[in-house]
Amino acid sequence: MIAALTGMGLSAAAGLNAYIPFLLVGLLARFTDVITLPASYTWIESWWALGIGAVLLLAEMVLDKIPAVDSVNDAVQTFIRPSMGGLMGAATASAGALDSSPWMAQHQWVGIGLGVIVSGLVHSGKMAARPVINAGTLGAGAPLVSTAEDGTSIGLSLIAVFVPVLVIAALVVLAGVLAWVVVQFRRWRRRRDPSRPVLA
Repeated sequence: MIAALTGMGLSAAAGLNAYIPFLLVGLLARFTDVITLPASYTWIESWWALGIGAVLLLAEMVLDKIPAVDSVNDAVQTFIRPSMGGLMGAATASAGALDSSPWMAQHQWVGIGLGVIVSGLVHSGKMAARPVINAGTLGAGAPLVSTAEDGTSIGLSLIAVFVPVLVIAALVVLAGVLAWVVVQFRRWRRRRDPSRPVLA
């Protein structure tokens, strides 16, 4: 169960920024004993994978802070973030020795599927909220929201690895904050344009 919670947390983090949990897992596996990846996933801790991940993270952090470009980046990431979530779910489920779960070891597809679903849901929420925030702030909110998303991705990744029992609580808080942001911006838009339909 612990491996599944770790996978869910890392997958949710990948829904916000695909490369933060990837690099965290790779670096921890390479330089510490906190994570021991199974043989089929040791490529994650290789120098070439870490280098490519670092370059992609830098690009993601820059592109995601530019209004309008962030929406294009999100469209491209629609394929990458859920895939990365599946990878994180699979890698941690395969390391099922963390909780000595024979069931997870025999059903690795559960970790992959759960990772893709969780990451896809978080990514969808991010994609839905970002245009509303950009329109509501005339683009000024993009760098602030992107920085908050990066910080949340780091926090979720750390919780998933070091305190996985808090993953469910963290995901509930994340969903609540995302819903609150969307509702607040819709209210703000309605106040600015009273002729706009209530559901817009």
